[in-house]
Amino acid sequence: MCQTCGCAFPDHLQHASTEHDVHTVEVLEGLQAHNDAVAHHNREHFDRAGLLVVNLMSSPGAGKTRLLEATIEALGSRCRLAVIEGDLETENDARRIRARGVPAVQITTGSACHLDASMVHRAAHALPLDKLDILFIENVGNLVCPASFDLGQHANVTLLSTPEGDDKPLKYPVMFRASDLVLVTKTDLLPVLDDFDVEAVAAHMHRLASSAPVMALSSKSGPLDAWLAWLEAGLAERRRPAFRPAPSPGGESLLTRPHGAA
Repeated sequence: MCQTCGCAFPDHLQHASTEHDVHTVEVLEGLQAHNDAVAHHNREHFDRAGLLVVNLMSSPGAGKTRLLEATIEALGSRCRLAVIEGDLETENDARRIRARGVPAVQITTGSACHLDASMVHRAAHALPLDKLDILFIENVGNLVCPASFDLGQHANVTLLSTPEGDDKPLKYPVMFRASDLVLVTKTDLLPVLDDFDVEAVAAHMHRLASSAPVMALSSKSGPLDAWLAWLEAGLAERRRPAFRPAPSPGGESLLTRPHGAA
């Protein structure tokens, strides 16, 4: 765990009672505010480029990189893709992505258990954003801290692999409440994991008052159709002409589409 997000500090610091504790909380709040400001700046960059940015989160070994490899193979001929990889050490995952012919920037966080907006900002400047359609951010493997840091992404996708058990949404509610989509991965193992219930995952998400859809897939054997359709729909939404206020002759604002839009 790390000190950049406060996870290395005891819980009682959230209810500071001493001058030292108050100072610590103020520092952490300042770091969070700075992160949010940089995330907003990142999102402006991404929006100007017209691309969809997806933040992939999961515990270590849930299959994020393997999912990206399968997605590149299935979608790479239709969309221009790139990946920002996050790990404490090594460039192993970035090398795997580059071997598929897709640009990848590796962020090594050292002791930090999550990516933050500043890390993503520096990595994004190493990519040709205006020549991309979808940018994936593979966050550090961790079901706790990544959920608390806005990176400027448009969507959070949390992977839950079948060996982990179907109760993880209840055990890690902050992560799963922050999800726009939950992917149950490694479904090819279901025949030997008779205690995992995909429907139970959806029920747990409903219990968390989350409307995020739950999709089940195997990056090894498929099918990926629902996942690919979700990505393409998200990209289409990012590029849909938006309504904007336009002044009328009488001085009132009217909602209208940009010139030439249907």
